[in-house]
Amino acid sequence: MRAAVLRGGRMVYRDDVPEPVPGPGQVLVAVRACGICGSDLHFAAHGAKVVALSNELARGRGGMDLDLERDVFMGHEFSAEVLEAGPDTETHPPGTLVTSLPILLSDKGVQPIVFSNTALGGYAERMLLSAPLLLPIPNGVDVRHAALAEPMAVGLHAVNKSGIRADEPALVIGCGPIGIAIIAALRVRGVETILAADFSPKRRELAVTMGAHQTVDPAQNSPFDTVKARVVFEAVGVPGIIDDVMRRARNGSRLVVAGVCMEPDPIHPFFGTAKEINLQFVNAYTPEEFGDALRAIAEGDIDVGPLITGEVGLDQVGTAFDDLADPERHCKILVTP
Repeated sequence: MRAAVLRGGRMVYRDDVPEPVPGPGQVLVAVRACGICGSDLHFAAHGAKVVALSNELARGRGGMDLDLERDVFMGHEFSAEVLEAGPDTETHPPGTLVTSLPILLSDKGVQPIVFSNTALGGYAERMLLSAPLLLPIPNGVDVRHAALAEPMAVGLHAVNKSGIRADEPALVIGCGPIGIAIIAALRVRGVETILAADFSPKRRELAVTMGAHQTVDPAQNSPFDTVKARVVFEAVGVPGIIDDVMRRARNGSRLVVAGVCMEPDPIHPFFGTAKEINLQFVNAYTPEEFGDALRAIAEGDIDVGPLITGEVGLDQVGTAFDDLADPERHCKILVTP
């Protein structure tokens, strides 16, 4: 079977991956589309650090059981077609288009379909999913769009965690895929003032398409001088951003951190204390939010079409990883096996 795998920090093409066989409670599916996520790019560059920090977080309670000397399977933003069910498994009939939370249930327990030596992800022709977690894609929804329910759920979760009201101005710093997902969720929430900040003209243009009312180039003007935001979403994930926001934000602001910074990031707590800033870190989403994101796409509340800036086959995934480093060229590249 064909697949793209991470080997030595680079995505490589294989045509000899063993065919997955569904066990009880599992379903074999044919991948129809899979988005390349920023976390995949990040893991390709910093996999050892991700594993080390994850294991430190677990403190002996399992951690990330991953061998970086072996091939790593990735791809967690996917849509697929049901092929067959495992033994004693009732599920949707063959041909049903589905998506799912990126989790595989097995006799080994819960295996995240994110970074794994054993659980195939969406950068493959076929993969296994858990029958109880399948969500049928509503009729008429493009399978490419359905694959983006996962990143849209991340943005929705950040907005839900913020508790933002429609009349509270919002500032989104960073207009990569997660920042854009946050903007889309803010628009669905009915937030009346959405300001987006990014150095890239292309990404600022996309932010407007997805629902931002205003944009600003931080190299030219401070976004904090443009709109008196009550809620600030950080979607960059580089050192210095959190501290800068705490210095510049207005008193009583809420700062929601959706960017994942892998480096030590010093802050001055004095600014947070003096201004009574509420600092909220967010991660992933709930099953309910995943379903809400798929419904928002199906009902036209979120149009993810403008996010898709390229499509590649499995043999081109490595090149796509390189291309995504240029924000003027791409936002979201889909792998279509």
